[in-house]
Amino acid sequence: MAGIAAMLLAGILGTAMGLNNTATYLASGVAFVAVSLWVDSRISRHRDAVRRAGTGPEAGSDTGLALDTDSSKREG
Repeated sequence: MAGIAAMLLAGILGTAMGLNNTATYLASGVAFVAVSLWVDSRISRHRDAVRRAGTGPEAGSDTGLALDTDSSKREG
């Protein structure tokens, strides 16, 4: 949601600054990607902090990548 808001704001500012449509579209896309990556980073940091603190619904759950999704082929 924040990425879309940044894209809209960049589009409005680009038009107000007199940029052509291509430059405004490019600036909007860059703003969308930058804000989306920033928000994703903040969410990841928060989840890591909660996991390290051992509180909240994510405490103790292993959300890492599984190397082998079918472990039955390794049993007995």
